[in-house]
Amino acid sequence: MFFGITDIWTYVIGAFFIVLLPGPNSLYVLSFAAQHGVRQGYRAAAGVFLGDTVLMVLAAAGAASLLRATPMLFTVVKYAGAAYLAWLGFQMIRGAVRAWRARPAADESGAAPVRQARPFRKALTISLLNPKAILFFLSFFIPFVDPGYSAPWLSFLILGAVIQIFSVLYLTTLIFSGTFLAGQFRRHRKLSAGLTSGVGALFLGFGAKLATASLG
Repeated sequence: MFFGITDIWTYVIGAFFIVLLPGPNSLYVLSFAAQHGVRQGYRAAAGVFLGDTVLMVLAAAGAASLLRATPMLFTVVKYAGAAYLAWLGFQMIRGAVRAWRARPAADESGAAPVRQARPFRKALTISLLNPKAILFFLSFFIPFVDPGYSAPWLSFLILGAVIQIFSVLYLTTLIFSGTFLAGQFRRHRKLSAGLTSGVGALFLGFGAKLATASLG
């Protein structure tokens, strides 16, 4: 046992593959980095890091149990998150349509100005309005923590640090991949608009999936 963690290597392997699963957070970071560059991509990633940290703290404090015990609260948070993801998807598709119709001399990225985009705030909101993520952290953390350990907060801190390290490495890869792809698409306005609309459609799908999620 390692600082109250019953099977650290099983957790590390599981965390690695879980971080690799695509989701709205990672997709938003990838698309934003492709539109605005590395620096702005890391601003979006910072929102993801903070959001995940807040969710892990809430899960350790028992917020996930509260959602399970209060179905109405879960429903409210669920639909709020679904609506926000759908709204982001709609905005991306609308921006892509405008870029498709724009003259070649105009901005070919179809992206909103950075000041209007607010990547940190949007990424943070995407994270926090995801009740399934809170329930995931509870179900994934608790089985690896020894209830008899004298300092469970240390166990949760280590488990959270492992997730965040993998997340930093993964999002860094996505950010630089996104900027590379942006360079390839920059001279092809319609192709870039098509890619943006595809990402928007995926966000609409994430919203629909979250809206139909259950506590089970």
